[in-house]
Amino acid sequence: MSGPAALAGTAVYVDSSALLKLYVDEPESNACERVLDSHDSWVTARLTEVEVRRNLARLLQGKALRYARSDFETDWGRMYVVELDPMTCSTAAQIAEATGARTLDALHLGAAQRVGGGALPLLTYDVRQAQVARSLGWYVLGL
Repeated sequence: MSGPAALAGTAVYVDSSALLKLYVDEPESNACERVLDSHDSWVTARLTEVEVRRNLARLLQGKALRYARSDFETDWGRMYVVELDPMTCSTAAQIAEATGARTLDALHLGAAQRVGGGALPLLTYDVRQAQVARSLGWYVLGL
């Protein structure tokens, strides 16, 4: 999915910590799935592919890993992916400088800023990222 038309309807920015809950059974998995099901469009940054695939390989094996990878590939195809282009990285750097956000968190927040910032809910289960987003006045789901 690409372009602004992908963000029609109700969109949510989804970070890696949230997406992993769809493929790895965790306490918040059911709640996360309900939140995602309630949004028409899912938005994420290019780095999410690396983070999710790395963590799937770290947490799962065998058939469970194959199924999770397949499910992730299907979901990845429906997402609007924000590229880590110079503007996104510059925005992330500004967020990191202003808030002290960790690098990957700042990249997620920079990507979210590019497609709506605080107007787009952020779904995360990363406590520090959620704190930074709230300090920016953003609406945070998940935590």
